[in-house]
Amino acid sequence: MSRTILITGCSSGIGENAARSLRERGWRVFATARKTEDVTRLEEDGFEALQLDLDDPASIESAVDEVLHRTGGTLDALFNNGAWGLPGAVEDLTRDALRAQFETNLFGWLELTNRLIPVMRRQGHGRIVQCSSVLGYAPFPYRGAYSMSKFALEGLTDTLRMELRGSGIHVSLVEPGPIATRFRANALTAFRRWVTIEGSVHEAQYRRQLERLQKEGPAAPFTLPPEAVTEKLVHALESRRPRLRYPVTVPAIAFAWLKRLLPGRWMDLVLLRASGGGKR
Repeated sequence: MSRTILITGCSSGIGENAARSLRERGWRVFATARKTEDVTRLEEDGFEALQLDLDDPASIESAVDEVLHRTGGTLDALFNNGAWGLPGAVEDLTRDALRAQFETNLFGWLELTNRLIPVMRRQGHGRIVQCSSVLGYAPFPYRGAYSMSKFALEGLTDTLRMELRGSGIHVSLVEPGPIATRFRANALTAFRRWVTIEGSVHEAQYRRQLERLQKEGPAAPFTLPPEAVTEKLVHALESRRPRLRYPVTVPAIAFAWLKRLLPGRWMDLVLLRASGGGKR
């Protein structure tokens, strides 16, 4: 029997590539997306696709129930991937903006995961892979909301891994740097919704941010295609001894080492320089 996996955020980018690649490797993939038109497109491509909105507990419950109905109550793996980023200076972020960021990037992931852990406990095995980010341990200026959500995800995942020790459930983090996806386009939409540019002390910086978000092609050096993340995901899912963390791209690997080696103030300077003072 083929192994089964539920993947969130399959409308494009990392999630879509992971779904296609794992299907080619013989996995039975349940590909989920928030928008019904994306679900329809995935179905037309031959996927077992379901609507799953991480902001909506009823949607999470419905998707999980349907997957377990189709599999007879089992699931081998979960890849939490669906997320978005909100650019903006911390002092300009409202509570509602942060709540929206965390609803998708953290609380929805936790609720979905917690619904599936009992299934994996009963069957005695499972893989949970969380798509974090280099910004989950090396924050850039003007990425506060997203970094907060990913720092929290890193802490949640480390805690979960220890609590599941001995259960047969392995938990791993994939930590991408710059990947060619629709992330910037989605960030631009969020930025325009949640951040007031006019009158902010950061207005000049925001104008440069808008240029970056609307730029065609890679916005940062060392950008890799989604396949780079899928390669690490495959190892996390299929290796007998999966790693705890999988940094992806040169920046992600470099910052992980530098954070171990450099004093905090030096690391701040490195990150400020790498971000172009927030321009990248």
